[in-house]
Amino acid sequence: MTAESGASLLLVGCGKMGGAMLDGWLAAGTASRVVVVDRAGLPQSVAGDSRVTLASGADALPDGFVPDVIVLAVKPQVMEDALPSYRALVRPGTVFLSIAAGKTIAYFERLLGEGAVVVRSMPNTPAAIGRGMTVAVPNARVSAAQRDLSDRLLRAVGDVAWVEDEGLLDPVTAVSGSGPAYVFFLVEAMAKAGEAAGLPADLAMRLARATVSGAGALLDASPQEAADLRKAVTSPNGTTQAALEVLMAEDGVQPVMTAAIAAATRRSRELAG
Repeated sequence: MTAESGASLLLVGCGKMGGAMLDGWLAAGTASRVVVVDRAGLPQSVAGDSRVTLASGADALPDGFVPDVIVLAVKPQVMEDALPSYRALVRPGTVFLSIAAGKTIAYFERLLGEGAVVVRSMPNTPAAIGRGMTVAVPNARVSAAQRDLSDRLLRAVGDVAWVEDEGLLDPVTAVSGSGPAYVFFLVEAMAKAGEAAGLPADLAMRLARATVSGAGALLDASPQEAADLRKAVTSPNGTTQAALEVLMAEDGVQPVMTAAIAAATRRSRELAG
């Protein structure tokens, strides 16, 4: 595989996340050939693309097909059944790239064998629109070239950060993996508060959605820190300051968020076993 030719990939699972990644790889030219294993078939978005073929399982791959990367995008609860059939594909030149929540490197090495080259990653749902945040960790067998290729594949759906300490993926899961749900809940809470202040329900929800998505876009586009952007919109003795005095009180949002992240981190560790 060369940078010019693109990689040969085996995509195991082509749901929302896997499908979003596949679209990104093809658009960027990162993949020269992709074999997809998924009971539901190929997504409509890749229908007719000569680079993509469908296989019914690990025992039905095209003759002579040797993937550079096997992307594991099936649900964590079915990984135990799906993974052993791919053990025959373990080789130094093939990296197994997992996007399954909670499944550790040790888990994959147990099911695939200690010789497996593994990258474990934790994406989040905005990856479905190319705005995801993924954190990845390699095992000791991942080469520099394989790490670079994995990085390019993950960047097809957003930003990527790498860590060497796998234990950090538990708080990563709590912050960015589960984080979109916290933002959606913030929208719900703002809308309900708007209703309580007298706004019609539909207008309150419209204002909350637009405000949160717009503020996120501004944060993304600005080089300023979040705290600086907050201060810029807070006039002395104004309405924003009145609200922030409640939100930033000792019993306000920060201790609740800290407790929530701690709870999610603990649960991530429990699920990982």
